[in-house]
Amino acid sequence: VQLQAYGGGLVQAGDSLRLACVASGRTFSTYDMGWFRQAPGKERQLVAAISWSGADTYYADSVEGRFTISRDNAKNTAYLQMNSLEPEDTAVYYCAARARRYGVTISNIYYTYWGQGTQVTVSS
Repeated sequence: VQLQAYGGGLVQAGDSLRLACVASGRTFSTYDMGWFRQAPGKERQLVAAISWSGADTYYADSVEGRFTISRDNAKNTAYLQMNSLEPEDTAVYYCAARARRYGVTISNIYYTYWGQGTQVTVSS
């Protein structure tokens, strides 16, 4: 599967953005999805994850209550709605997919497919 991430940009603190990750192929509904981010000089970290069905989700503590992950399997798309953005959210955001319906996946080592990344910059 190929993943393409969209929706990044430059916003001010307190603003919102919605990222989208569009997947190629016919089996998107069998993939567990995750959104990661990587800031300069820092390791890539999981932001949010969603199971193949959308029934289960996970959020990093730093974004809990501000970000929402969702998916539309009919559109082969996963979303990350980001509200109340903070300068600390500035990073390149990546979507990732893990095949075979394992469920919510936290560790990046289990994700097989990665999108190209989209830059999110939040100014203070």
